[in-house]
Amino acid sequence: MELILLSNGKTSGDAELLGYAKQQIMAVIERQKVAKAILIPYALIRSDYDDRARDLEKSLGISVTSIHHFDKPAEAIEQAECIIISGGNTWMLNQMMHEKGLIVPIQRAVRERNIPYIGWSAGCNVACPSIRTTNDMPVRSSVVLPSLGLFPVQINPHYIDAHLSGHMGETRDERIAEFCAVNQSESVVAIREGSLLQISGNDLTYFSAKGQGFKIFRHGQETTEHMDTKALSKLVPFTCC
Repeated sequence: MELILLSNGKTSGDAELLGYAKQQIMAVIERQKVAKAILIPYALIRSDYDDRARDLEKSLGISVTSIHHFDKPAEAIEQAECIIISGGNTWMLNQMMHEKGLIVPIQRAVRERNIPYIGWSAGCNVACPSIRTTNDMPVRSSVVLPSLGLFPVQINPHYIDAHLSGHMGETRDERIAEFCAVNQSESVVAIREGSLLQISGNDLTYFSAKGQGFKIFRHGQETTEHMDTKALSKLVPFTCC
């Protein structure tokens, strides 16, 4: 598989969309000889699908077409050279992928044809077994449908462990701990802004543009922070870290 799962689309220093991860993304594009990509933009609620496609074309130097232009979206995925899934609202994205019949076609494209998958924020969330560790509000549906399950562990993108002055609600750590208390056999990988997890073949790697680590949460165990993926070797058994 070729997966690049990013916490976010831009950092404060990026002039281009996905700029902080451009080296990793371009390496995959060149290795796979990708000339065009299909954008799945359903997470966007207040932004234009085609504007997002144009931003990606400018950043990556390949042709990018939003899937809403195809009469038969599933067939478009079957012909795709690369699949890019935008950030936005995870609930809307997952619901629309089910409604459009895209779950199985994407799974088959990535697993069977080795089509590169690039997803950030919501696009990272839906690569997990479910969207239960998204930070987004269920604006369209409160039903938690299964997602793509390409990455076998729940990820929490946009992770922040700062304590905001005056905020009296639960911290992100407390929310993730609640998830683990309810789902005691599951782990959560929390990745900060400007970071990504990448699977290429059997290799799993981690990159942070800010030099920050990721955290692993599990019920009954101390939360740990890491800079390399060795700690994920038991959680992602089909990779070599």
